[in-house]
Amino acid sequence: MVRIRVLVVDDHRIFAESLAAALAAEPDVDVAAAGSGPAALRCLERGAAEGRRFDVMLVDADLGTSATVPVARAVPDGGAEGLVDGISLVAGVRSGQPAVRTVVLAEKDDPRRAALALQAGACGWVAKDCSLQRLLAVIRGVLRDETHLPPALLTGVLRELTAARKHRTESERLVESLTPREREVLRCMVAGLGRKAVAERLFLSPHTVRTHMQNVLGKLGVHSTLAAVALARRAGVGPVDLAGDVVERGGQLA
Repeated sequence: MVRIRVLVVDDHRIFAESLAAALAAEPDVDVAAAGSGPAALRCLERGAAEGRRFDVMLVDADLGTSATVPVARAVPDGGAEGLVDGISLVAGVRSGQPAVRTVVLAEKDDPRRAALALQAGACGWVAKDCSLQRLLAVIRGVLRDETHLPPALLTGVLRELTAARKHRTESERLVESLTPREREVLRCMVAGLGRKAVAERLFLSPHTVRTHMQNVLGKLGVHSTLAAVALARRAGVGPVDLAGDVVERGGQLA
């Protein structure tokens, strides 16, 4: 019998233990539970190191963010330290262990967050109060590369994904209007560098950097650095690598 290894990630101990016990009663399911994002990452890493990788991760949509772990282990961008919530944990697992299927468990339907979960790499969004048989069907379904959403959420999620793609397309077009130097400056802005730090990194005068920053804001049609960074993120522009040279991905500045 092929066994399915499931990791339950929820910071509500009673719920996590109850769900794990119910799943473990199935003859073909092995279960472990973790109470936080960092604990889940440790479980996944240990399983991989021991040759006993998990097949499916069930993660609480409202997973707490009380503990810190390196963002590089939680989200693809990497770099500094940050907090692991349910969505960023999904993204981190997709990046680090893409063979693991993730399903988000939610207390209420939320099209926007469900869309974010799918964009992060989740294979499904399931109500916490669904039946055990329904959850088992989803677990087995995602292992067949199926995507599972409650029917009531489908229209809203498609609308959110369509809107997100439209915004991304517009953002990409605006970023493409920048010169190579302005893109470098934008990446420094995304990394949180101030004018003086950007000047030192790019060997420019602060006055020249100020001009580039003003040009970036003008071409992007925004009025603040925060707005420019948000637009850059939508367009897929990541921060400059503070530990080394700018990394290129797919022939484009990444």
